[in-house]
Amino acid sequence: MRYTPPKFTDLKDMAAIDAARLTEDEARTILERIRWPKEPKCPHCGAKDVTRLAAKSLKVRDGLLQCNGCRGQFTVTVGTVMHRSHITLRQWVQAFHSMCSHKKGVSALQLQRNLGLRSYKSAWHLAHRVRLAMGGGPLKAALIGTVEVDETYIGGKTRLGKRGRGSERKTPVVALVERAGHIRTRPVERVSAKALKGAIREHVRRDARIITDDLSSYKGLGGEFAGGHESVKHSEGEYVRGDAHVNNAESFFALLKRGVHGTFHHVSKRHLHRYCDEFGFRWDYRKATDGERTVAAIKQAEGKRLLYH
Repeated sequence: MRYTPPKFTDLKDMAAIDAARLTEDEARTILERIRWPKEPKCPHCGAKDVTRLAAKSLKVRDGLLQCNGCRGQFTVTVGTVMHRSHITLRQWVQAFHSMCSHKKGVSALQLQRNLGLRSYKSAWHLAHRVRLAMGGGPLKAALIGTVEVDETYIGGKTRLGKRGRGSERKTPVVALVERAGHIRTRPVERVSAKALKGAIREHVRRDARIITDDLSSYKGLGGEFAGGHESVKHSEGEYVRGDAHVNNAESFFALLKRGVHGTFHHVSKRHLHRYCDEFGFRWDYRKATDGERTVAAIKQAEGKRLLYH
């Protein structure tokens, strides 16, 4: 039986209640159309000549395809973050939609309840696989124009209640925000000139204009970028000077911190980079609808794998 594309169910205009009503076949249709808009491609050899196997017996599971070149069998989840998962496809689609539509994130415990998963472990692993899909997408070109750079600290207070720089239990996070554009954000080991300037050199094009606060670690950047380097003197109570400010970066940090404190309550340093990817992804697609954001995340799920250990 030759492959024929299933009837398309559009996810871009789908609300959360619609995603919750999907059947397993409808969810498979959505995933196949997102991954293979025209025709399927074998994840083993890359060939496009494939056959859909008819589920005439219990030996052939739904959605199974076979490559006519290498004779390998596969489904829409093979070669993605969903590979070898026992979670149903309708739960996967609903999880993607939920994590893409909640501005401040959704906890694994809430996902477990909403999706009807049997264990917290399954929900936690699912959430991190969705975050892996959200990171490292096609929007990772160098930032251009005016780029705001700022840093913050994620974590609890020390015993002395000290906040900000000098708090040993906090993890520093740097954000580079393109005005009216995209963001790059990641944890760093320490707020040093080497770490901050290294992040800027890695993610910002050399003809850009850099705006930071007056932290001494940023000094000397003006000669490296054609647009120059401006700083606002936060230490003197200056936060805006003309169009020089880091308000967009601080707005992102406000969302990230509200998510950590209000939704997740605690984020370990080991996994913080994935939460940064999640919030950065939603920031990049902040002007898209929930459905469009979900489609973008599912498209980025291919070629990635995250085992539980």
